[in-house]
Amino acid sequence: MLDQYGRPIDYLRLSLTERCNLRCKYCMPEGAKREAEGDVLRDEELLRVCAAALSLGITRFKLTGGEPLVRPGCVDFARSLKALPGVEQVTLTTNGLLLGEKLDALVAAGLDGVNISLDTLDADKYRAITGSRVFTPNDLLRLLGDCCERGIKTKLNCVLLPDNREEVVSLAAVAQQLPVDVRFIELMPIGVGGRLERVDPDAVLSKLRRRWTDLQPTAEKRGNGPAVYYASGQLRGRVGFIDAVSHRFCESCNRVRLTSGGRLKPCLCYADTLDLKALLRGGCTDGELLAALQKAIYEKPRAHCFDRRGEITEERLMGEIGG
Repeated sequence: MLDQYGRPIDYLRLSLTERCNLRCKYCMPEGAKREAEGDVLRDEELLRVCAAALSLGITRFKLTGGEPLVRPGCVDFARSLKALPGVEQVTLTTNGLLLGEKLDALVAAGLDGVNISLDTLDADKYRAITGSRVFTPNDLLRLLGDCCERGIKTKLNCVLLPDNREEVVSLAAVAQQLPVDVRFIELMPIGVGGRLERVDPDAVLSKLRRRWTDLQPTAEKRGNGPAVYYASGQLRGRVGFIDAVSHRFCESCNRVRLTSGGRLKPCLCYADTLDLKALLRGGCTDGELLAALQKAIYEKPRAHCFDRRGEITEERLMGEIGG
């Protein structure tokens, strides 16, 4: 469907859980004050929301968290979602810790793509950023290769931090070794991220162009999101940038988010949400659910206000919202 500004909204990001088995410093650090939403939506409730969304023209779904793979039955849910009539794509964003043991089942369930988070290739920095004591960047690189071998569309997500600004060429070079897209994500000024130092994506791009002198933007459609991609004859994959603060893409925004607690969120930087859990558990009809979704999507804000910190009303952690 179209929102009030004529943007086609066809993409829903579903947070399956707030729980995570890492404590990344910019998302859900150890000791950060959290505002738990209580019971998460059950599978049948999530599927009911997705069925209503499909009737509005939303055909692409991203499974997020927290860490979505810590939710019991995540693979079964992905299979059920992919089986709904009209679903064009189901993809997953994960930190990778549980992906190896579930990868074959996810592929069999029909998963269309996976985004793996990896912010550094240095084992010590990885521990400092994520809190992990057992998993390493090399483990994740092997997983990237496993995904490629199974023919699943694979991306590497890297949040730009002061910790990794000197590693961006090495990280981008993963796209030279494997047919994956490496995406550099500008730190969102949400939750803890609002207090951390931002790395300039334009400076990163300049550094990458000194390494790959033929790096040029490409108009290829390589996903559902706002990433701008660059190609080089030396790269098997692409390098992408998601830089909402520096280069806002609100005029082409095509997504809404559903938190694990059942709140529909039209825009990342505003606290305004629609409580779908209350509707669902209050006995709403399918028509009432559809009408509520339609109204919330139609009224999606024109633009975020990340460049005006005083106007940001969202105060929760990114892990609570859904990445």
